[in-house]
Amino acid sequence: MNSKKLKLPMVICGFLMLLLFSCTEQSKKTNPVVYFEIPVVDMDRATRFYANVFNFTFDTTIIDNNAMALFPFTEKETGISGALAKGEIYQPTKNGVLIYFNTGNIDKTLTLAITNGAKILYPITNNGVGLVAEFEDTEGNRIALYQSKE
Repeated sequence: MNSKKLKLPMVICGFLMLLLFSCTEQSKKTNPVVYFEIPVVDMDRATRFYANVFNFTFDTTIIDNNAMALFPFTEKETGISGALAKGEIYQPTKNGVLIYFNTGNIDKTLTLAITNGAKILYPITNNGVGLVAEFEDTEGNRIALYQSKE
C-alpha cells in the first residue's frame, strides 16, 4: 500500500519534469506565442472593421462550437496569426492582454480605425522603439498599433 502511494507522486513528478523539459526545448526552437483570439459580439461587424482597417481577408470556420474568422497567415512570413472569435466564453474587454498589429503607416491605420468606428484610447506616441497607439475596436477590445522606426 505504501509503495502505491509513493509511485503516484513519482509518476506525477516525472511527468512534470518531462513537460518542463519539452517546454524549455520548444522555447529554444520557436517564439513562445503562436496564436491569439480576439473576442467579438457581432462577427459581421468585426470582420468588416478589421477588413476595412487592415485590408485583411478572413477564412471563417467553426471550432469547438465557436465561430472563428481566421486572420491571414503565411508560414514564410514572421509573426503569428489568430482569429476573431465568437462564442459563449469570448467576452470583449479593454482589460487584459494587449495585441499589437504591425503597420507601415500608423497615422493612416489609426485614421481608418476611427473612420470605421474605433475610439482612440492612447494617441500615437514614440516609445523609443517605434510609434505606438491604442484604440477600442467596434467590439470593445483594446487593440494596439506598432510602426517600427525603420
